[in-house]
Amino acid sequence: MRKIIMAALAASTLVPATLVPIAAQAQSAREVRQSERELRRDQRDLRDAQRYGDRGDIREARREVRDSRREVREDWRDYRRTNRNAFRRPAYQGPRGYAYRPIAVGYQFQPQYYGNRYWVNNYSNYRLPNPGRNARWVRYGNDVVLVNMRTGRVLQVYNRFFW
Repeated sequence: MRKIIMAALAASTLVPATLVPIAAQAQSAREVRQSERELRRDQRDLRDAQRYGDRGDIREARREVRDSRREVREDWRDYRRTNRNAFRRPAYQGPRGYAYRPIAVGYQFQPQYYGNRYWVNNYSNYRLPNPGRNARWVRYGNDVVLVNMRTGRVLQVYNRFFW
C-alpha cells in the first residue's frame, strides 16, 4: 500500500512539471507574433510619417521601427533558446563524397544534395517562409537552403540554422 501511495505522489508531482515547458513554448511563440505585429504597425506609421509628417515625426517613427526590430530579434532568439530541441537535429549525413563548403545565393547543387531525404517538410514549425512553387527548403549541413527544384540553384540561405 505504501508503494502505491508513493508512486501516486511521484506521478502527481511529475505531471505539472511536464506541462510547464509546453506553456512556456506557447507563451514565447505568442510574444514573437505580438512583436512582429508591433513591427508591422510601426513600419506603417513610418510610411505615414514620411508622407504626411515633419522631420521630428519621421525621426521618431524610425526610432520606433528600430526598437521594434530589436525586440523581434530578441524574442526570436529567446524562442529558439527555449525550444532548442526543435532546432537540434540528428547529425547531417551528406551524399557520398560530401564535404561542407559555405554556399551563397546562386550556387547550383547536384541533384543528390537536394533529394527528399534532406527536405525540411515542416518549414512552418521552424518559422521559415513558404517556399513557393518549384522550390524546397533543404538541409545542407547545419544550414537551411531554399533550392529551386528544377535547376538546383540556391535561392536563399540561412547559415547555422540547426546546431
